[in-house]
Amino acid sequence: MTILSTAAAHAASPSTAILPADWDDDDADGVPDAEQPLVQHQSDLLVLDPPKSRDASARRVELGAGAGVRVLVDGRPWTSAELIPRGARSVAIQATEPGRSMVRIGERDIEVRAVGVVALDQAGTRVDLARSHASLERTPPAELGSDAPGDASGLAESDPDALQYVLVGAAEDVPDRIRIQSWSADGEMLAQLDSVALQPVSCPAFVQLRAGMRCMSTEPIRVVAEGQDARHPLSAHRSVLGEIGGGLLLLREQGPKLALVRIAGPRQTALGTLARYRARLRVLLVRLAPRGPLPLGAGEAAAVTAAREAVQRASALWGACGVSFGPEDQLDVQVVDPPPPYLLVLGCSHGLPAAGGAVRFRADGRAIEVALRPGLSPRAAARQVAAAVRAAGFVAKISDNPPVGSAALGSTDVGVFRSSGRPAHLDRAADGTLSTDPAMSVCIGAVNLDDGLDHFGDVDAVVGTVEERTLVRAYDDNDPATIEVLVVPGLSAGDRIGESFIGSDGGSIRNTVIVDRAGLSAGRGASALAHELGHVLLDDPGHPDDFGTDTPTRLMDADADDPTAFGPSRLTKDECVRVVRQSGPAAPVVLLRPWPLAPLDLHAAPPTIAPRAR
Repeated sequence: MTILSTAAAHAASPSTAILPADWDDDDADGVPDAEQPLVQHQSDLLVLDPPKSRDASARRVELGAGAGVRVLVDGRPWTSAELIPRGARSVAIQATEPGRSMVRIGERDIEVRAVGVVALDQAGTRVDLARSHASLERTPPAELGSDAPGDASGLAESDPDALQYVLVGAAEDVPDRIRIQSWSADGEMLAQLDSVALQPVSCPAFVQLRAGMRCMSTEPIRVVAEGQDARHPLSAHRSVLGEIGGGLLLLREQGPKLALVRIAGPRQTALGTLARYRARLRVLLVRLAPRGPLPLGAGEAAAVTAAREAVQRASALWGACGVSFGPEDQLDVQVVDPPPPYLLVLGCSHGLPAAGGAVRFRADGRAIEVALRPGLSPRAAARQVAAAVRAAGFVAKISDNPPVGSAALGSTDVGVFRSSGRPAHLDRAADGTLSTDPAMSVCIGAVNLDDGLDHFGDVDAVVGTVEERTLVRAYDDNDPATIEVLVVPGLSAGDRIGESFIGSDGGSIRNTVIVDRAGLSAGRGASALAHELGHVLLDDPGHPDDFGTDTPTRLMDADADDPTAFGPSRLTKDECVRVVRQSGPAAPVVLLRPWPLAPLDLHAAPPTIAPRAR
């Protein structure tokens, strides 16, 4: 590749191309596009028609001295002195540094005017647009600590995730205002900040400046999970709605793209960068009665839509930790009936061993009787019952529960299912008896939602009530890596709208959430679904205000109810770390799996070449 002399550069009137310094990462491989040996995305390039002439001079590439550009032939930098081949499919110019550069292809002179974008965190440290990302705000709206342009004082506490965007280029090329668009992971534009003002600032020390260049900076820009946060008057002018996996597109006010900034989890934690993880949910909408009213919505389609929206909101809040529950259209949502009485519980009250007697019941009308010898534990008795159930042609599923309260031993559940997998119908023996044993209590679990689902208290929180276990076990998918979310019409007491079962409690039900209609309709005021999912992901039954300071803005606060931007929605960095430790790839049961960022399909105007000056 030959070098174009300064005299030759001024000999003709060049065309002008305005390009971004290609420091971002359009193909999401973690390498700045300006450093890639093969550039496949063309959104930041000036694409030219490949020369077809047999004349060698028409296929020669020359760069001006000190040019901050690359010429790409079929996506690869053209670094040799060879001519552009006649069979080339594409020729493009890529800016690698801000400033002005001259390029000659054949007899055509092109002046490239490039502007670079640098992201700075609250400490003034560079956030690499390819190797790092923006993150969702974990604090409520706040005013800036200083009115001085480019001064990030006070951000460490009020806006720890906000980023300033510094534009670098020739003084005449750097705009005074830009647009910032927010795009979802699936290529939908979520929001836009129009006419974002830039103010002169000192250029960062790591930026190589040429003569005549300047730096202009935005205020710290917040990426927020919810609309009321984005609209709050304290920071609306610098807040934009976003989601993890998506990105911010910085553009000239009336022109093409300047840079793409991806959005993911916290950048700096005790575990390093938390980019994006995905949890898998199964949502079960439980009718009031078989073929009865739904727990929400006016019909099945409306109920499923409402459930998806509720999960998406929970996903938006947990995005502050880099956690997502996946695309809305991929969420597994089912409408189910409450199950029949199919669960037989041995030792259902005090967990006492048998004194001698028999368990007598009917499964789908078929009589089953099991003798209990003295001293038999509920656990052992359940296995004898299960053997009799299988001998009668049914499927038996056994679940042992830990002791609760003052119980001597833990109870054991025996689920009786037909060969099709559907629950059987259990009832007492024809004479009305269920057990003749005076010590070991036996009960049949039944779900009756007319008076609300009987929920656990402090004593039986580890195992749940018999009614809860009957409901949950009926639809268990036997996959511990899936979080089950059951939506019921109501819970039996009005002071509770949701609850969860977690792994560290040691119960036989885990990674399960139950919320009622009020829990979902409360929406942002209580964030009940996101809160209960938090107990599962954190593997922690407690709340930060149980023994500490009451902070109503925190999602895991026990009693907050506030639908404003200062309501319960915030997650701390320590909570993000605990979630990954307890539920991430190294956990005993992996609920969160890494979900790498993928390229975004954006609709930004491509760079163009200005008409030749006359």
